[in-house]
Amino acid sequence: MNRLFTPIALFSFAFATAVFAQADKPLLNETALPVIAAPSFVEPLVAPFATAKGQWIPADGVLSVVDIPAEKHIPVLHHKVGLASAVIELEFRLDGAGSFLVGCDSDKHVGRVVINAKGLSIAEDSVKPSHTIAQLPLVVKQGEWHKLRVEWKGDQMAARLGSSELRAKHDYFAQAKMRSWLAATQSVKVRNFKISGESASAKP
Repeated sequence: MNRLFTPIALFSFAFATAVFAQADKPLLNETALPVIAAPSFVEPLVAPFATAKGQWIPADGVLSVVDIPAEKHIPVLHHKVGLASAVIELEFRLDGAGSFLVGCDSDKHVGRVVINAKGLSIAEDSVKPSHTIAQLPLVVKQGEWHKLRVEWKGDQMAARLGSSELRAKHDYFAQAKMRSWLAATQSVKVRNFKISGESASAKP
């Protein structure tokens, strides 16, 4: 039987809501989390950031993405700090067809927020390909900066794109995290990037 239809999976299957909300209001983490990273994108990225695929080039406050076709994989940037609770804030721009993703991993992928020209979705990665459990159709215009906030806590992930919110819940999201990541096609640029969070060991 497909694991998605077992009683446990049915109990933990996603819930999602789409609402309009204040831009800086917390999604899941009601208490402010400590800032872990806020790169300026004026100077080169340093550890714990690490390029996994493609090239991520900071200059003049903007992070640009370069695809390397021989890698046969979308460009990926890792931040190698495991956060049980996290808030990721940034602005991104699509300068052509493509997609932008924010995710988290244990030793394998755990969950991801996916954005393209047609909207916003949240997926969990207990199966391959990743399983979309919440989606919100939106027009994401090219050539404009869009404000994004992504949060995770326990078995939940949430995202706010502009004034639109999407939330999802799944048991697999509660996996211990080893890192967070960005993935993007070459058409994407990023600025005003900040990661706030708390590791499992930091909790009493």
